[in-house]
Amino acid sequence: MTLIDIPDIFEEDGVAAGLLARYFGTLPADGSPFTGAFFERLGGGGDRLATRDLFTAEDLVAVSMLSVDVPAPAALEILQTRALELSDLLRLIPTDTDLVDVPDDTINDGWPATKLWNVLNALPGVGWVTAGKLLARKRPRLVPVYDTVVKSTLQLTGGFWEPLRCTLRADGQHLHERLLKIRAESGIGDDISPLRVFDIVVWMHGKGYVPPGTE
Repeated sequence: MTLIDIPDIFEEDGVAAGLLARYFGTLPADGSPFTGAFFERLGGGGDRLATRDLFTAEDLVAVSMLSVDVPAPAALEILQTRALELSDLLRLIPTDTDLVDVPDDTINDGWPATKLWNVLNALPGVGWVTAGKLLARKRPRLVPVYDTVVKSTLQLTGGFWEPLRCTLRADGQHLHERLLKIRAESGIGDDISPLRVFDIVVWMHGKGYVPPGTE
């Protein structure tokens, strides 16, 4: 079992919650929220009942909130040419399951989320970062946002989903419970998944941001 070396910031009282509050602009002193604060919520969310098994133009706009763009040729494949193929894979991926609850030996090449990631990753001009963000938009409880900043900050060299799942479950799900507490302290709302809390805190920390009032 491979565990991630979690930054100490998650155990420092108020620090991680302060970074979340700054990202979402939940306190008057925080200023404007980051554009990424709208990633999950744009149009009611990518996992809402009406469109949870279908990639939409709204999903492509949502990932642009995280500073990536889907090139036009890939967008046409996602929205038209291969829309049914992608939808068939999305239907196999639950919307009501958290990564922490995924059983052992589930995350492998045959897992539907892995299959869909591989298809998206292979589209022209997409790549692993954008593929992961598209999946995270559709299944925010199950698939984490992952980019070069998070990878560098956590000093990862291999996969991410399985080590994160193991880390969330370790020590009686300590990290998962800590993320829920941080979310509550920040006041950002319960619709933001623990995975997204983790990503944002690591990303903000990696970029050198600090909580409001500590500059």
